[in-house]
Amino acid sequence: MDFNALSLQVADIARRAGQFIRQEAASFDLATVEHKGLHDMVSYVDQQSEKQLVDELHALLPEAGFITEEGTAAKARTEEYNWIIDPLDGTTNFIHGQPAYCVSVALMHRDELVVGVVYEINQDECFRAALGSGAFCNEKPIHVSAAANLHESLLATGFPYYKFDKLDAYLKIMGAFMQSTHGIRRVGSAALDLAYVAAGRFDGYFEFNINSYDVAAGVLLVREAGGHVTQFLTNGDPIFGREVLATNGQIHRQMQQTIGDYWK
Repeated sequence: MDFNALSLQVADIARRAGQFIRQEAASFDLATVEHKGLHDMVSYVDQQSEKQLVDELHALLPEAGFITEEGTAAKARTEEYNWIIDPLDGTTNFIHGQPAYCVSVALMHRDELVVGVVYEINQDECFRAALGSGAFCNEKPIHVSAAANLHESLLATGFPYYKFDKLDAYLKIMGAFMQSTHGIRRVGSAALDLAYVAAGRFDGYFEFNINSYDVAAGVLLVREAGGHVTQFLTNGDPIFGREVLATNGQIHRQMQQTIGDYWK
């Protein structure tokens, strides 16, 4: 299978879903929001855009299964190919009118990521990658940054909205990074954080209590852009392992050392 050609097709599908989301943003009513759990919200926009993605991706690759945030796919996960989809990463931003949200689509072949697309709707930026073919933003090649030390880096993170038992340790980690870097940003979309690491806009990103559909596409973007992605302290699975550390590669060990001072 030509994964690079497939990634171009997936990018077009993500753009079409993004066009729907953009149209709905103009007249979105906060009263339509539903709560899946504590601080975990969903709207008809998430659900309808996911259904659109599922329908088009199924037509593109009928044999593939799905791992989706909103559960609209009829075909469950398979052993061979699986799409991993977040139709609207940054839902909280979207419903509050904050312009930082995106469509995230990845394809896994068995246990390997082979396609990743993140489409940022407000800036009309489509990040895509295919295994062994590099990473691109609007079809221009992108690469991770050249920052060699924490003190010259800008980091990104996300804040937990449930399971607050590790919050104290997390705040200590952020405090340490505040004192040893150019700063920390919280965009509110894990997929965008990873895309921005791939594009060299952030030098590193870390977050826990994170889901596969939030990070799968971005993980491949970072790797194909020359970066490194692991769990916080080990080389464990960052896609299904619930914690992600992504960097340009050069500051990876430095970030792990700082995190390791507090994260047990």
